[in-house]
Amino acid sequence: MDPKHKKLLRSQRLFLAEELLVDDIIIQYLYQEEILTESHLEEIESESSNRKKTLKLLDILPTRGSSAFRHFTQSLEKDFPWIKDKLLRLCAEDTECPPPPFTVQCGVPDHILPTVPTMLHLNQLAARLGSEWKSVLLDLGLSSADLYRCCADNPLAVQSQVLAGLVMWTQRNGREATVRRLLHSLQAADIPPSVLQQVFV
Repeated sequence: MDPKHKKLLRSQRLFLAEELLVDDIIIQYLYQEEILTESHLEEIESESSNRKKTLKLLDILPTRGSSAFRHFTQSLEKDFPWIKDKLLRLCAEDTECPPPPFTVQCGVPDHILPTVPTMLHLNQLAARLGSEWKSVLLDLGLSSADLYRCCADNPLAVQSQVLAGLVMWTQRNGREATVRRLLHSLQAADIPPSVLQQVFV
């Protein structure tokens, strides 16, 4: 999730906890759009009050990729349009100076961005990713079944699981599997630019 959207949801946490009713329409829409998993639904439903359900949802959303905020606001369209309008208005009013582009922070040369990452790139990246690797691969378009297969084929080494997933992504997407697209998903998963220094050089 974009840091700006994370900051906005955090600043509106108490407002949302008081005003928002986390009903089936919202969580089923987010499940349909693959923002929430079945385990997320169970976590939310197990909370004893609506306030706690809302807070649980707000805890989960920032971890669910670059489209989570957009789908969350869309889920409010029918029953909570005033909340949606407020969030979008506050988002538009955020005029802070933007940080340097993520690619610049990572030290990736411009000529590398439109190219397909090499096996060396993928190996170096796989060695640096931690527990967020599944979020990255899901954002790249792999399915939960794909991730399961990567884990089953490489049960002893997480780095091998990550590499298998990255290779699967490049093979499926061909020339569209660019460094730029990969960096987009890494940014969505909140991978610090410092982790990616010297990976794509």
